[in-house]
Amino acid sequence: MKDGIHPDYHAIDVRLTDGTVVRMKSTWGKAGDTLALDVDPASHPAWTGGQQKLVDTGGRVSKFKNKYAGLGF
Repeated sequence: MKDGIHPDYHAIDVRLTDGTVVRMKSTWGKAGDTLALDVDPASHPAWTGGQQKLVDTGGRVSKFKNKYAGLGF
């Protein structure tokens, strides 16, 4: 392999929608960073077989509803 062309592969923390933190190796971010997921196997209907559990992180859903309130949704 050539030196200096591959991304750094390091350990990060991944926070799932239910608050669980899992330690994984990744090229994302820097060593020790935390990646917060909006959708994961515990909440996505493709894995749960049912309705998606909506987790509102940072008021995104309420911002969307306020923005498009006049359109009749």
